[in-house]
Amino acid sequence: MAGSGPFFCSDAARVRGDPIAGTAPYGDVWVLVEHRGGWPSNGFDGLDLDPAVKARVYRAAQAVRARVLLVRRHGRRAPSGPAPRWAVLRYDGSGVHRQHWGTWNADTDLVGIVDALDAPGDAGLPPVVLVCAHGQHDPCCAMRGRPVARALSERWPDLVWECAHVGGDRFAANVVVAPDGVYYGGLDARSSVAAIDAHLAGRIRAEHLRGYTDLFPPQQAAVAAVLGRAGPAGRHDYAVTGTTRDGDRWRIRVAGRPPRDASFDVEVRAYRTPATRLTCRGAARSSAVVYEVTSVRPG
Repeated sequence: MAGSGPFFCSDAARVRGDPIAGTAPYGDVWVLVEHRGGWPSNGFDGLDLDPAVKARVYRAAQAVRARVLLVRRHGRRAPSGPAPRWAVLRYDGSGVHRQHWGTWNADTDLVGIVDALDAPGDAGLPPVVLVCAHGQHDPCCAMRGRPVARALSERWPDLVWECAHVGGDRFAANVVVAPDGVYYGGLDARSSVAAIDAHLAGRIRAEHLRGYTDLFPPQQAAVAAVLGRAGPAGRHDYAVTGTTRDGDRWRIRVAGRPPRDASFDVEVRAYRTPATRLTCRGAARSSAVVYEVTSVRPG
């Protein structure tokens, strides 16, 4: 591809056929800060905010390993109108996910995030659909993310937000459903609507699934393989009940929960790819770890 025009990491990943399963970053808490203007390349850290407020929010977020993301509605609505919002979204393995929402006009209003990180939050709210469209971080995020944000916003205007960098630029368009903790990648306008429609109906598909963020990469790959074999299922229809490792190989037990009583033993092998260019803005070549499922056996 050298010399054939601008380099786009998502195009290169598709040409290489980069595996997508097992690539979701680990985490179960998200902090969202609505910012309707342009986003700095480093997101929240680059905003011109009171340094003391920014430090307090970051310390509180780091204490619980929360990810801080800038968000905005698709189309960059004018600064006038309702006050910008912030949110703390928390995944709960029981399925009782929690959300806490607030608004901010002054920098000091963001201190409410610190208190929310220590509070349980409200249950029963619909999930948030985050579409990475952070072009200042990586061109592919904007080029592929914005059409997806438009398509999803037209269908679910109250659920969908554009967001800053979520990881895995080469898998753009990336979509995160939170606080469910589910990453999707390699999406376009049509496939994103199909994926989110199925997700909201409790039928998560293996196609385009990067992983569940409460699981580690080989476990994510194992669950995706089970969904690919047994068919779509709800977020909590399967649980990882056992993981053993021998060098670069894992044996992972994925057990169904009622009404899915089937269980599977999944074998996963890890290996590194040859060094290549993985992002648009980073010219350095590096390798990635792939988690290849070698067998799926009903147990």
